[in-house]
Formats: sequence, structure tokens, C-alpha cells
Amino acid sequence: MVDVLSFTTALSVAADRGVEVFPYRWRDERAAAFAARRQAVLAVGRSQVSPDQPVSLSPSTIRAAQELQRLVLPSPNGSTIARRLAEAGSIVIGVSLRNAAAAARWTTRQLSDTAAVAVIAAGERWPDGSLRPAVEDLWGAGAYVQGLTDQGVTGVSPEAEAAAAAYRHVAVDVRAALLDCVGGRELVEAGYQQDVEVAAELDMSDVVPILSGDSFRPSQGR
Repeated sequence: MVDVLSFTTALSVAADRGVEVFPYRWRDERAAAFAARRQAVLAVGRSQVSPDQPVSLSPSTIRAAQELQRLVLPSPNGSTIARRLAEAGSIVIGVSLRNAAAAARWTTRQLSDTAAVAVIAAGERWPDGSLRPAVEDLWGAGAYVQGLTDQGVTGVSPEAEAAAAAYRHVAVDVRAALLDCVGGRELVEAGYQQDVEVAAELDMSDVVPILSGDSFRPSQGR
């Protein structure tokens, strides 16, 4: 599952720190109770960050947080997709531009002759709630598909090949592409350019977040 701005990038940063992440759809009273039962920090909205509540979906706040061990990360896109995939019986991993190559290596080691890999680019929502395609998620999916191909995986679908081609088109300067896409511009205009900068850390992480039970836990993708 790929949600570059910012769920799976946040997951990747948390995994680098060894943080256990619980995906949750909404930040509401039920999420607060869920976090309390698991003795976890509940992430707040980006605009709600304060000294008393320093962690949000923003990857830079996760990186800066002190003594963070367990985190409940509400996200109507990334968390919901991850949970539904797991409920359908899939093995779910979080892929971003930061860990795409590592995730491809991890996946290749797990593949059997009968296994199938589905790559889900999460997308965003328009104000009316309808689905908005997000090119940054297409690039993240393509980086992962390219990594699978580099590992010798064959039988890639035309749709996956198209995602890989889109990624190769921006791979020479992923940072500039992220800053210029709609999702990146929205974050920059809201004062969160650092989150885009973190998302652009191409293949800087060797850690793969894997959904086990109700939480993502880190695994090495070397």
C-alpha cells in the first residue's frame, strides 16, 4: 500500500525508529480509547500539534518525537486501505519513496510460485469526498514496481509497467516533482514543506513496515 503524502512516509519514519504503528480510520473518541488500551500515543492533526501533543501524521513530528514506542495513526485513506486489505487475507506492507527498493527486496524473498502482488496507490479526496488521483502515489507505486523488476520479478502487468515508467520519468529529481505536484504544493502552502522533503528521501530506508494483527511492525528489507 502506497500513500506517499503522507501515511506510508510516516510509517517508514516510524519503522526506522522501531515504533509500532496502529492504523486507525478516524481521530475521534473511539481512536482515543483505542490508543489508551494499547498505551500508545494518538497522533493529532497537523494543525493541532502542540508541546502537549507533539505527534501528527507529519513524518517530521514522528522523527522529532521523544521516547515514542507505540503510535495510533489515524488516516481515512492509508489506514482504511491497510485494514481492509488485511481483513481480506492479504499480507500488507507500507511502501513509500523512502523504502521502495527495500520493500521490493523484502517482497521478492517472500514470493512463492503462486503468489500475486497487488500495489495499491491510495490517492486523495476532493472536498466533496470523491476520489482524487494522486500522482505522488503513482510514483511511489512505480518505484516499488521498478524495484521488483530489478530483483528479477516477471509477469508485471501493463498497469504496473505504466506506474514504473511514470516513476522513471521523475526519478532524476524526485524532490522537485513532489514539491510541484498538487499534493506537495498543498503541503508547502500550508507550511509543511518539511513533510515533502522527508517524502523525497528516495531509498534512504532499509526498513519495511508490515501489518501484523492490528499494528505495523518494522522488518529489515536488506
